[in-house]
Amino acid sequence: MIKVASYNIRKAVGTDRRRMPERIIDVLNELDADVIALQEADRRFGIRHAVLPDRLLEMHSDYRAIELPTRVESMGWHGNALLVRRDQSHADASVIHLPCLEPRGAVMACIEIKGIRLRTVGMHLDLSGLWRRRQAAAVQHYVDMVDVQHPADATILMGDTNEWTANRGCLQDFSRHYDIAPCGRSFHARRQIAELDRIMWRGGLTLTDSGVHSSVLARRASDHLPVWATFDLR
Repeated sequence: MIKVASYNIRKAVGTDRRRMPERIIDVLNELDADVIALQEADRRFGIRHAVLPDRLLEMHSDYRAIELPTRVESMGWHGNALLVRRDQSHADASVIHLPCLEPRGAVMACIEIKGIRLRTVGMHLDLSGLWRRRQAAAVQHYVDMVDVQHPADATILMGDTNEWTANRGCLQDFSRHYDIAPCGRSFHARRQIAELDRIMWRGGLTLTDSGVHSSVLARRASDHLPVWATFDLR
């Protein structure tokens, strides 16, 4: 079984308006996923420092951030990062430039996990519906181009889509080529009204379960709750 998760950590600022990276790491440990896509993992302005320093991850978790060709001080690309367990290997880590009205991006890595090559994308899409659809097309095109030269056994897309309506907009575009896990409502953490955070997949995986991680700690650590999904190999 493979477990993946996606979590918009809101720069580690909780619903009590306190910035506490340690709480986020505790939630990551509760999730106990093999791969985790993070959004808003870096400060937005200035040097864009990572809000989860490497030393904290190393001291208090089994996770490490996949290295990307971005700023040394940052964990990810436009706030997007991928975490894996420290003993997992990966290849082909890259950033995806997205068409945007405001700064947006996505990150991708091919992770060797439990005998398969799993291509994983983490993303945070625009607030504008028009730009979200353009970004969805860009992500899918990039993944397809890479798959031509470096095929993977399966692909998982995860992140905050900012899409409020199911089966419309960018979700309709993604659903033509990917299945979408029914994780549930993950926003807002105090009152769950919207399914903004999504996990989508294609290839040699069978979905076995999915949901929203709604622990007491998660409801305080960020304004989004993490979503997760488990898969069996076909």
